[in-house]
Formats: sequence, C-alpha cells, structure tokens
Amino acid sequence: MNYNQLVQQITKKRSFLCVGLDTDITKIPDFLLLTDDPIFEFNKRIIDATAPYTIALKLNTAFYEANGVKGWVSFEKTINYIRLIHSSLFIIADAKRGDIGNTSKMYARAFYEKMSCDAITVAPYMGKDSVTPFLEFVDKWVILLALTSNDSATDFQTLEIKNSESTLFETVLEKSQKWGSINNLMYVVGATQASQLKKIREIIPDHFLLVPGVGAQGGDLVEVAQYGMNNTCGLLVNSSRAIIYADKSKDFDKVAASKAKEMQHQMASLLKLKGL
Repeated sequence: MNYNQLVQQITKKRSFLCVGLDTDITKIPDFLLLTDDPIFEFNKRIIDATAPYTIALKLNTAFYEANGVKGWVSFEKTINYIRLIHSSLFIIADAKRGDIGNTSKMYARAFYEKMSCDAITVAPYMGKDSVTPFLEFVDKWVILLALTSNDSATDFQTLEIKNSESTLFETVLEKSQKWGSINNLMYVVGATQASQLKKIREIIPDHFLLVPGVGAQGGDLVEVAQYGMNNTCGLLVNSSRAIIYADKSKDFDKVAASKAKEMQHQMASLLKLKGL
C-alpha cells in the first residue's frame, strides 16, 4: 500500500484508527480456548468486528513468539485472513527489528515477502545500514522508533547531543528522513509524548506517524490530533487493550466493535475540524 492509498482509506472511512492485535492467550475469553487455534479465532472475530472503523492492524510479534511455532502459525494465518477478507487494511508487524545490513535484509524478506506485511517497526540504534535494507522493497514501509511512550523513554531518547541543540530523538528524525521518503518511512511517536508533537512536526511535517498509547496507556486523542495532524492527516493512532480486551463474554467482538466505532466517530470529527 502506498502513501496515496493510505490517505484515500483515511478519507473514505473517516478514520485514522489502528487496532493493535496484542493477543495474549491468558486474556482472551475462556470459551475460545476450546478451539484448535484460540489466538487466530480471537483475532478473526476482532478483525471482522472492527474492520469498518479502522485503517490498519498492528500485530505485536512478541505475543505470537511467546507461543513458539504455534504462535507463528497463528500470526501467519491472521495475516492471510486479512489479505483474503479485508484486503484494504494496512498490516503492521510490530517487530522492532534492526541489525547489521545482511541480517536486516533477512528480516525484511521474512515480513514483507513471506508474511506479506505492509510495514515493520524498526529500531534506529545501529544506524543507516541497519535500516536501508527494509527501504528497498516497493510499496513497503519502515516505521522507525523515534519517541516512545514507555516510562523509561527519557533514559536515552530525550538526552541532549553534545555540541548540538538537538536531543537524541530529534537527531534520529533529522538524519533518518534522508534515508527514505514520505512514501516509505513513518515514525513511532507515543501518544503520551503529545507535548513533543509540535516540535516533531517542525522536523518532519509530511511523514506519517504511528501513535500508540491512546486508551489504556493514557494518551489523549484530541491532543495528538491537535499537534500531530498534518494536511493529509498523517496519523495512524493505535489502540490495543482498550478495544480488544474491553469484554470477555461471548460478545467480546461486538463490544470491541462498539469501542472502535466510538474512536472512529471522534476521529471523523477531528478530520472535519482540520478540513479533511
């Protein structure tokens, strides 16, 4: 999926919601544990329920890796199902990869070619040659970690660089935007860091931002839109636990749909306010 197609989906659905499939087998409804593949069955129902209201789905690979080979099977089945039934959805592998060039190339082949993901989250710590192999694939995206929402983000990300007026995360933004373009490079900025979005938009005004942390982590959607939205929207706002674990009854998917619809309605209002 390219930049224009992503914007078209946002305009069509009046939404910039990304639903996070952080599927923890210990948290899904008990009745699903009786099925052959509980994780896939849970994902399938969440996907069908929320698809009318969302633009993207983000699968955090840790929740699948934790179940060994069976987890990877569930991961691949989920992606194949999205491609078959909901082909317009943007699929993100939240894998936080990034290694020496040849290793990164193998990661890229795994997630782009073998598992047909549209995007993968990548850590920038090892520099340009650990990221560029991911950028060589047509209509595929790197989502580079910039400023995250976890409590310890300030351990490194906001440190000031010696003999510079920039912090580390600002330096990542400034340097990395030259590696790719707005057509293949997004950035992760946590919703709990919304106060920094104005500064971030001064550095990268046109790139898409993936913003996790709205909902259970306490991020504010209105504040994110106020400071982070650009002239094409430029946002994918992720919500995971607040949607997928909103209910544990047999109607968990209907409750998830209701939560996603609430966010979509709020997003539609924010898009209208921006003139989009």
